[in-house]
Amino acid sequence: MPNQKKSGAILGYANILVKNLVNLIYVPLLLHFLGQADYGVFQMTNSVVFALTLLSAGFYGSYVRFYMKERAAGSSDADQGIRKLNGMFFIVYFVVAILCILLGIILAINVKSLFSRGLNDSEMVLAQSLLLIMSINIAITMISTPFDSYIIAHERFIFQQSRQIFTTLAQPFIALLLLWIGTGAIGVAVAQLTVSLILLVLNIIFAKRTLKMRFMFIHLEGSLFRAIIVFSFWIFLNQIFDLVNNNVPNFLLGALDSANAVAVFSIALQIRNIFFSMSATMSNVFVPQVNQIVAENDDNNILTQLMTRVGRYQMIVFWYLFGGFIILGQFFVIMWTGKENANAYWLVLIMVLPVMIPLTQNVGIEIQRAKNKHKIRSLIYILTAIIDIAITVIFIPRISYWAAAIGYVASILLGTGIFMNWYYHVHIGLDMIFFWKHQLPTVTLSGIVILLCIVGTRLIPVNSIVTFIGWGIVYSALFLFGAMKVSLSKDERTKIINTMHKLIKLK
Repeated sequence: MPNQKKSGAILGYANILVKNLVNLIYVPLLLHFLGQADYGVFQMTNSVVFALTLLSAGFYGSYVRFYMKERAAGSSDADQGIRKLNGMFFIVYFVVAILCILLGIILAINVKSLFSRGLNDSEMVLAQSLLLIMSINIAITMISTPFDSYIIAHERFIFQQSRQIFTTLAQPFIALLLLWIGTGAIGVAVAQLTVSLILLVLNIIFAKRTLKMRFMFIHLEGSLFRAIIVFSFWIFLNQIFDLVNNNVPNFLLGALDSANAVAVFSIALQIRNIFFSMSATMSNVFVPQVNQIVAENDDNNILTQLMTRVGRYQMIVFWYLFGGFIILGQFFVIMWTGKENANAYWLVLIMVLPVMIPLTQNVGIEIQRAKNKHKIRSLIYILTAIIDIAITVIFIPRISYWAAAIGYVASILLGTGIFMNWYYHVHIGLDMIFFWKHQLPTVTLSGIVILLCIVGTRLIPVNSIVTFIGWGIVYSALFLFGAMKVSLSKDERTKIINTMHKLIKLK
C-alpha cells in the first residue's frame, strides 16, 4: 500500500493542478455565459443544496473506523461483519438520498419566501429549477458514498484520484457544451448531475468487481448500528460547523444583500478552497493508517510523529501557495474575473491566513475520530459556528461580504486555533509543543521570502503577464531553495536530489 499512498498523493496534487488550470478558463466563461447575477444565483443555490449533505449525519467519516475495527479483530466471521457493515451503510445512504430529493422539492416550492428580498422574479425562477436538479445530484452522490468509503478503506487511492481527474475534466467540458447551445445555469447543473451518475457507475463496478464488495441486509446488529449512530452524531455536529463556514454565508448574502455580493464572495471561496484541497489531499491517504495504528496499539508517540511529519509538508505547501497569492493574487483576480470582483483578493487574504492552523493539523482530526474523542471538538465548533452566523447576520446590511469574512476568521481562531491545540495536547495525548517546534522554521522562512518579494514588487510592480510570470519564478526559486535548506531534513533533501538525478538520467 505505500505505492498507493505515494501515487495517490501525487495524483491528488495533479488533480488539484488540473482543476485549477481548468478553473482559470471555466470560471471566466461561466461569468461570460451566465452574467454576474445568474452566476451568483447558481453559487448561492449550490450552497443551499449542499446543506442537504448534513442528512448523511457524519456516516461518511465513520465507515473507515468501523471497517478497521472489524478487520483488526481478526475473528473468523470478520468477513460477515464487513458485509453487514456494508449493508447497514447502504440502507442508511439510500434513505438519505430519498430525503434529499424530498427536501429539495420543499425548498423549490418555498423559494420565494426564502429569497424574495435578495433576488428578482427571474432569478427566483432560475433558483427553483436549480434546487430541483441539484437535490437529485446530491441524492446520487449519497448512493455512491458507501462504495467510495469501501474503496478508501482498501487504500485504493490511485483509482480514487484518477476518477477525480476524470470529473475535473468532464464536468466543465459537458457544461460548456450545454452553455454553448444556450441552456444557461440549468445546463451547468445538468452537467454536474451527469458526471455524478457516471461516477456512481464507476464506483459500483470497481468496488464490486475489483474489490469484491459484498452486502448483507439481514441479521444486522442493533448494537453496532447504535455505536455507529453515536460516533457519527459528533461528526455530524462538526459538519454543521463546516457547512456554516462554507455555505451559509452565500445563503445569507443572497437573502440579505444581492446576487452580485454572492458572486464576489463565491470567487473568494473558490480560491480559499484550493488551500483546503491541497491540505486534504495529503492527509486523506493517511486515514486508514491512523485508524489502524489506533486499533492495534494506540501509540501517541507514533501518532504525534506522523501528524508532525505530515503537518510539516502541509505547512510548506500552504505557505508556498499563500505567499504566492499575497504577491501575485491581486493582479490574478482582476485578470481572471474582472475589476468588479477585485475585493475577492482581500477576502481571500483575510480568510486564508488563520486556516493555516487547521490545514496543517487535519491528521489530528482523524486521530480524534479513531480514538472516539471527537465529541468536545464538535460541540466547540457548533459554538463558534453560532458566533460566525451572528457576526455575519448583524453586519451584512452594513458591510456586505466583509461581515462573512470577519465571522469566519473569528470562528477559526477560537475553535481550530486556541481550543483545538489545547485539546490535542491535554486530552488526546499529542505533543503539540513538538508539533509547532517543527513548523516554526517554515513559517519564519516564508515571512522572510514574502517580505523580500513585496519590497521588490514596489520597485517592479506586478502589472502585466510578463511581470506576473517573472515574479512567480523569482518567488518560487527563493521559497523552494529556502524550504530545501530550512524545512526539510537531510534525509529528505537527499531523497529529493536522488529522485531528480534519476529523472534527469531517464531523459
